[in-house]
Amino acid sequence: MANENPPPKKAASNLYLGFDISTQQLKLIAIDDNLELHTEVAIEYDNDLKEFNTSGGLHAGADGVSYTAPAAMWVKAFDLMFARLEERGFPFGRVVSVSGCGQQHGSVYWKEGAQKVLQSLDSSKSLYDQLIDRFSIANSPVWKDASTTRQCRMLEEAMNGPEVVAKITGSRAYERFTGNQIAKICQEHNSDFKQTERISLVSSFGPSLLLGDYASIDYSDGSGMNLLDIHTKDWNQTALDACAPGLRKLLGVPTPSCSMLGTISNYFVQRYHFSADCKVCAFTGDNPSALAGMRLQQGDIAVSLGTSDTLFLWLDEPKPQLVGHVLINPVDSSAYMALLCYKNGSMTREWIRDKYADKSWEKFEKMLASTQPGNGGNIGFYFTDTEIIPVGVKGCFKFDKDDKKVEDFSPEEEIRAVVEGQLMAKLSHAQHLGYHVNSNTRILVTGGASENIGILQVLADVFGAPVYTLGGTKNAACLGGAYIAKCVYTDPSSFAGALQTAPQYTLTAQPVASVHQVYKDMLPRLQKLESDLLSHINDSE
Repeated sequence: MANENPPPKKAASNLYLGFDISTQQLKLIAIDDNLELHTEVAIEYDNDLKEFNTSGGLHAGADGVSYTAPAAMWVKAFDLMFARLEERGFPFGRVVSVSGCGQQHGSVYWKEGAQKVLQSLDSSKSLYDQLIDRFSIANSPVWKDASTTRQCRMLEEAMNGPEVVAKITGSRAYERFTGNQIAKICQEHNSDFKQTERISLVSSFGPSLLLGDYASIDYSDGSGMNLLDIHTKDWNQTALDACAPGLRKLLGVPTPSCSMLGTISNYFVQRYHFSADCKVCAFTGDNPSALAGMRLQQGDIAVSLGTSDTLFLWLDEPKPQLVGHVLINPVDSSAYMALLCYKNGSMTREWIRDKYADKSWEKFEKMLASTQPGNGGNIGFYFTDTEIIPVGVKGCFKFDKDDKKVEDFSPEEEIRAVVEGQLMAKLSHAQHLGYHVNSNTRILVTGGASENIGILQVLADVFGAPVYTLGGTKNAACLGGAYIAKCVYTDPSSFAGALQTAPQYTLTAQPVASVHQVYKDMLPRLQKLESDLLSHINDSE
């Protein structure tokens, strides 16, 4: 006999969107209330929007240092993204909150009158058709641009030196940072600049489209501009004045990264049938969003061991230096995050592997295991490409237990030297920015080398903290946007509390106390050798 009272049908879960306006793609991830992946879509600029003639999502200048991207291309990518979702039958009406991120340091220049257009978008027309001519600067400078050295020196002079710039804004003046990009545009394209009504970061550009109005720049991505005081969380007037007139008005008031900006524009309600109550949250930079995607907590460190190595550090008391970057924490605006990027990551380890271990990671790991922690006192610095940290160094420099420079180690010692040298240097640079390992510290690892247990054991022993791995973090920045969207919607007071059902990390390596002491004793030697190396290079220039 049929059940006359079947159980009620389970209500469909809410959905949360995370966008990533990255260098080469516009990406989207949708997750449900259980934090499970619902949908993933990507628009590749070079292939899907060939009419813009980009290479790697960029236009390269003839000078070899200038790089831009068409702002209108990003608008058209949003049109194409929503069209593809519509073709899939995506349930727009179930989306209750939206956030995301953008490539850091890119900037968008809205022409006078653009706000009125955003506020009155016609749902029968594409975003592109209505906004194509709404930019005073058609080609936006992006993170790869290094054409603003003169503007950087002007900013440092106005603020009494690079140390002061770093202390206030979290970083010394960098060519790709937005304040210096704005200064160059103001100086070299002044007539166009005067027609600018608002300046967005790539991150705040995204929610501007969704809100139908200008979105605030968030604290965390704003920290990558050389304009925001990371301590007061407001624009620094001396930095603003050094870059362009009237800049405070053009940038608007900054906002916490985990904040709700408003509800979605009526354009999306009418055209794609979003709920009129769908919340639009602040977007942040791709690096801060990756911190959110990896769910860092107080004292944690995230290590991406990829083509280049990147560290994200949770800081309570920042100590900005001339290397590395300190940003306001995207998930806790009372805390900070540090960012350290190294060009010589996996590519350098692979070079050593190919040279000494017959291109085999298995052999590399066996040779690493055949040597003792501390490598008999041998220390090596391996820079096959010109390094960012320490800046401008290239070459291989090897020292024995007495700190005497030597030409070569044994093959086994070379392998241990490159691993130990890279990881001890990372700890040293992290400590200079104010990072301290505590009893609750976790090291969360992603990237290709995260599968090499031998490297992860050295990492645990150097830092004196357990190492955890998690699969599925390839699009951590995009996922971080979706996590922020859920946090703001469900529990703005606790990012971790809103994500309790997220997949757990796997404990992969535990530190050995006696081995950690070996590295602790070696660290001052490595720091002095690096300092001496830099002094020698600077003196010879």
